Amino acid sequence: MTITWFQAAMLGIMSMLAASTIACLGTTVGNYTLNRPLIASLFVGLIMGDVKGCIQIAIPMQVIYIALVTPGGTVAADLRAVSYIGIPLAYVTAKSQGLDLGGAEAAGIAGAMGALVGTVGTVQFYGTAVMNLIWQHIGWAELDKGNFKILTAVETWMPIISHLVISFIPVMLINRFGSQAVYTFREALPMDSWYMKALFTVGSMLPAVGMGILLNSVVTKPTDLIYFIFGFTIARSMGLTLIAATCVAAVFALINFQMKMNALEAKKGGAVAVDDEEEDI
Repeated sequence: MTITWFQAAMLGIMSMLAASTIACLGTTVGNYTLNRPLIASLFVGLIMGDVKGCIQIAIPMQVIYIALVTPGGTVAADLRAVSYIGIPLAYVTAKSQGLDLGGAEAAGIAGAMGALVGTVGTVQFYGTAVMNLIWQHIGWAELDKGNFKILTAVETWMPIISHLVISFIPVMLINRFGSQAVYTFREALPMDSWYMKALFTVGSMLPAVGMGILLNSVVTKPTDLIYFIFGFTIARSMGLTLIAATCVAAVFALINFQMKMNALEAKKGGAVAVDDEEEDI
């Protein structure tokens, strides 16, 4: 199985749009929505003709990067490459090997591919930033001449050129020729070899790194782990889907909120009663 030129071009366009703050109304819609593997897998699935399979491939990648943020422009891995290069190439690899897309081996491939191409995205991110500096320099030079119309071009059209060069073209070429390389590797590398098994094993462990980063962000005291473990236990024992587990969590969150609000109101009421007593005395 290979990726056609049309599919590769569509993946390049999605990468370009998701990385562009202009086309996607800022980073909220772009970087923090369309760039996320689980969201991007829907569009990749529509392009590849297998939405379910691409979502299954994207889940391990989403877990790895679940706590990824870009504070102050510091980027450890840019998800445009993870989503629009990693997902399609991992999907092609798993399909060419005849693997169950929801199985452990496919998850291992997805995890390893996601970690591999994350560095490509980092190069794309900083490459775009550097190229945009050229447009900023042109803009300042024109402003010194009194040409204020240049602002529209610098803030709107010129950055699109950056995304076209840094996002669209590389993503299209890597997907088009990378899928052929994947097919060649499938012919050359036996599935029962030790190095392929090592790839599956390491890739399967990577989602645990993502969960560890998430726990490091949200767990502030040891007792917080109780809620975390309880959630996994109840979801597993009751066989809950992700949506059902979210609904159960929302109910517990509401109960916890109401209990804290009642305790706060009781505390305020007690303080008022004491004040009244002192005034009577």
